[in-house]
Amino acid sequence: MTQAFPKLLSSQIAFDIARTIRDGFDKHYRLFRLASQQAKGLFERGDWAVAQEQARERIGYYDKRVQECVHQLEDEYEPSELTDEVWRECKLHYIGMLSGHKRPELAETFFNSVCCNILHRSYFHNEFIFVRPVVSTEYIETEELAPTYRVYYPAADGMHFTLKRIVTNFQLDAPFANLTRDVQQLEQRVSDFFGDELAPNAQFQILSSLFYRNKGAYIVGKAISGDQELPFVVPILHNRNRQLVLDTVLLSYQQIEILFSFTRAYFLVDMEVPSAYVQFLRTLLPRKPRSEIYTILGLQKQGKALFYRDYLQHLKHSSDLFEAAPGIRGLVMLVFALPSFPYVFKVIKDWYPPPKDTTRAQIKEKYLLVKHHDRVGRMADTLEYSDVAFPRSRFSEELVAELKHFAPSLVEEDGEQIVIRHLYIERRMTPLNIWLSNAEQAGDDAAIEAGIIEYGNAIKDLVAANIFPGDMLYKNFGVTRHGRVVFYDYDEIEYITDCQFRRIPAPRNEEDELSAEPWYPIGKHDVFPEQFGRFLLGNAKINKYFMKHHAELLTPEWWQERKERIQRGVVEDVFPYPQRIRFSCQYAASPAPSAPTLPETIK
Repeated sequence: MTQAFPKLLSSQIAFDIARTIRDGFDKHYRLFRLASQQAKGLFERGDWAVAQEQARERIGYYDKRVQECVHQLEDEYEPSELTDEVWRECKLHYIGMLSGHKRPELAETFFNSVCCNILHRSYFHNEFIFVRPVVSTEYIETEELAPTYRVYYPAADGMHFTLKRIVTNFQLDAPFANLTRDVQQLEQRVSDFFGDELAPNAQFQILSSLFYRNKGAYIVGKAISGDQELPFVVPILHNRNRQLVLDTVLLSYQQIEILFSFTRAYFLVDMEVPSAYVQFLRTLLPRKPRSEIYTILGLQKQGKALFYRDYLQHLKHSSDLFEAAPGIRGLVMLVFALPSFPYVFKVIKDWYPPPKDTTRAQIKEKYLLVKHHDRVGRMADTLEYSDVAFPRSRFSEELVAELKHFAPSLVEEDGEQIVIRHLYIERRMTPLNIWLSNAEQAGDDAAIEAGIIEYGNAIKDLVAANIFPGDMLYKNFGVTRHGRVVFYDYDEIEYITDCQFRRIPAPRNEEDELSAEPWYPIGKHDVFPEQFGRFLLGNAKINKYFMKHHAELLTPEWWQERKERIQRGVVEDVFPYPQRIRFSCQYAASPAPSAPTLPETIK
């Protein structure tokens, strides 16, 4: 039975600890919000390199503040002073300190992070931490001059003036190339939704902060007419002359889901009340859980905490068994899944057969690189966990045996639980090799071509982000439910700028030509694109479509030219929406061939 809380809070230590943790969180969010506010100036100046660096640094803010807090508490208090009674009172004091707080759910998660760095894992699910949220996030008031969203009424001011006011109210300190022309194109796109006669409640609800990511700033909101609602997202970009343009408008739920997908780096958004932004975005992204929306907003620790709560609830209300994930078994990762749950669990093996030459530390560094990098819609986000307890009854004997065989140092049986000391969790996708095989069995040549176009585009987008995938086999790419091809195997990735792209030297004589081994020296970072075809193009149909759309990927000159552009400081354009819906070709870009939308499975 749980011990009752004390009637009176009498511990000064408990109060001081709670205040230290609260102050640590407030410092974290102040710096987090400052980075989002500074994104505006960087966008206005087109300072892309600094913007990317700041976005990377912001990802690490949370862990730094947690460690600062942990070290401060460890320096100030002896372990003997931190009794169970102190921790119980500490939580109650903390709850009191969150009265009137504008970000209580984030502060509760920060409290958990600090405590879990100090306490043993056996305390993670008791009254010492916030297993469930305690402070409500409903109806938190924002400052009167900075509401979460603003409402605009086209019936009162006219559609053109209203749309122009939506844009200019963000007060960007940079000139537009031709805002009147852009607004006219915007008006044409939304006119079908509103019709010839505006409904009495016709309005735009627009979030008060722009969403910044990479080279774009996004106006995010929704259009309302009668009982109908429509997403309304307008990307603002720089053109060749460093002037601002409205590039398009996204008006479909699928386009919004792709923009805010798990394959893109976190947006920088200035939010006074994050929960209010989450609530608003859920109306635009009804299929996304709150955990993913917090992650979209750069609050990945909150997203991680909510995801784990959702996972525990799913376990409670399901009965299927964990099993090895479908697809070709990897040399580095052991991957398993719960069929009823749309994620996979990835464990780094203890040993790797040839030709793999790596270590667990190096693999974790690669995953951390991806976490801090712009994923440009082509790399899956991962959630990293330590000491995850699974119910032993939900594991087959075969899966337990496989885990103990390949990762014995990470697996521990603890009574009725299996504890995995370190793992990654990723969104489940259909492996591209399986997807292409299903398309071929169905005789669907159009789907095969579309898949290969998407595969090549994925590689080109990765290259634009200075990422060389290393192992380019189809099994390392997945197809999302929106038909996007995404890379998810990170143990061999490198920066493009670290690679040497070479052409295979001509054989010097007949012995060279017949040799089973290379007759030329190969450096650690040497890449020979001519060899890609040997592993990728064995299938005649795949070969046909690959050579039709992406033959340049087999030439070192194409890779070297991209590398040199990156070295010159060029930040490439990667669009999170199709080229065909852009207002014009006013923005400097080299569009990749667009593929038909891929179904998730071939039937």
